[in-house]
Amino acid sequence: MLRRVVEVAQQRGLVAAAMTFEPHPREFFTRQQAPARVANLRDKVYGLQQAGIERVFVMHFTRSFACLTPEQFIERVLVEACQTRWLLVGDDFRFGARRAGDVALLRSACGAGGFEVEQIDPVLDAGGRVSSSRIRDALQQGDLAQACALLGHPYAISGRVLHGAKLGRQLGFPTLNLRIAHRRPAVHGIFAVRVHGIGQGSWPGVASVGLRPTIDNSGRWLLEVHLFDFSDEVYGRLIRVEFVQKLRDEARFDSVQDLAEAIRSDADRARAIFDGATA
Repeated sequence: MLRRVVEVAQQRGLVAAAMTFEPHPREFFTRQQAPARVANLRDKVYGLQQAGIERVFVMHFTRSFACLTPEQFIERVLVEACQTRWLLVGDDFRFGARRAGDVALLRSACGAGGFEVEQIDPVLDAGGRVSSSRIRDALQQGDLAQACALLGHPYAISGRVLHGAKLGRQLGFPTLNLRIAHRRPAVHGIFAVRVHGIGQGSWPGVASVGLRPTIDNSGRWLLEVHLFDFSDEVYGRLIRVEFVQKLRDEARFDSVQDLAEAIRSDADRARAIFDGATA
């Protein structure tokens, strides 16, 4: 879909652009029932840029925005704000209050609005329709190979390194801590990872995405990464954590000592994965 947008933009001398909503509409309307986030806003924009998109319209999804009629969405958003000249949508695209707008309405309005509409057919593979739901399911099941095949690239989460409680350092496994901005991410557990953004290339390590039940009952999600043979301080650095293989689910341990033993075992398994990859 993005390849088609870039192709048409180059042919017509237009700017290749994409629109996204923040928060996701389902998070706005049903926060507790909203699906897990596949990507935070930073990663979504990064992925669009990597695909050749030059401009990203991030629409702040508010009550007033949600109340726009389909006709108001076309006039105020597509025509006035985005100055749309050519629009590509999926076969199930809906817009406007109560999702009342559809592709037929877009086609009826495009003449007066000064833009063209193209509808893309669903993208299919051996498993059926390629969709965010299938990507989310693969990530939640720890099937990173399937997620990579559906996404077209390895799954990753980016963020800035934050100061933490330094417990990992006390246990002999210092970590880089990244905040999970949303209620819950699509991945959960312990993983072998590669970290980008620290020096040249990538750095192998082991990571935990979860609630840290052994030491914390706040309900706050955190991404913690222990890099192998690394001791530099990189607080504030923007890094990207690429998930390579899931090792296990998150677990509650009876003591901090038991937690430390589990981390040591996880690190050994992750090292073995990377040693095998380079053998």
